Amino acid sequence: MTSSPNPQQNLKTIEQLLADIPKQRPQVVVLPEACLCFGAGDKRQRELAEPLGAGPLQQRLAELAAKHGIWLVAGTMPIVDSPDDDKFTAASLVFNPQGECVARYNKMHLFDVDVDDNTRSYRESQWTRAGTEVVTVATEFGTLGLAVCYDVRFPELFRALRTNGADILVLPSAFTQVTGAAHWHVLTRARAIEQQCFMVAAAQVGEHANGRETYGHALVIDGWGVVMADATNSQAQAVSAVANMQTLDSIRRNIPVAQHFLSSQKVLHASTKRTR
Repeated sequence: MTSSPNPQQNLKTIEQLLADIPKQRPQVVVLPEACLCFGAGDKRQRELAEPLGAGPLQQRLAELAAKHGIWLVAGTMPIVDSPDDDKFTAASLVFNPQGECVARYNKMHLFDVDVDDNTRSYRESQWTRAGTEVVTVATEFGTLGLAVCYDVRFPELFRALRTNGADILVLPSAFTQVTGAAHWHVLTRARAIEQQCFMVAAAQVGEHANGRETYGHALVIDGWGVVMADATNSQAQAVSAVANMQTLDSIRRNIPVAQHFLSSQKVLHASTKRTR
């Protein structure tokens, strides 16, 4: 998506894209980071923030999930736990096919960096409160592991998601044009390969109202690191792939990374104890 500062316009785009998705069910659909409002600054995000489970934006997303009978990972949207909060959380909300919000993941790693682009300086923590919890969601086709954008640079989170049973990593994102061109495909494929999970990485694309440029290339990647779908257009579009979840069993059995990780942790722990 190339989300604008206008939530209603963005909801209209989402509805148009959902009308074109394959009819096969069950299905998980992942929206980009800040899918309902992008390009107006964090102050505007705070103005739009809703309490969890209440508000017209969440209600509309719930209705869309139910209408299309899908698992909907609603990118991120600003959520506040108190009306007096001066900061919001960048919350990735998961709606089931009945339109019920069944999970909330608050973006853990905040984008406080300098980039050689039109924006130059990003300080997400000025308005956003970092999350602290690892979140997975059980579905009828596998377990979702939730992460957002900049999180992809921190493999420890994805190891924790796999340890908690994740089969499909979902990554709503808004990578900058500069960092995306350099690192997006490498990082998303690496996380899928390391954790032997599918990766569904939604993305913002193009130039936004505030001049910020995002990279695009929404991806679906399998547990072997193969790119199954890549949104190469510079405009809003939906890409999809059919996932055979049984392929993960074969990959994990032939290269038992999770078991080897646990064994190495025991060795490292024992070595640390002996040197004290």
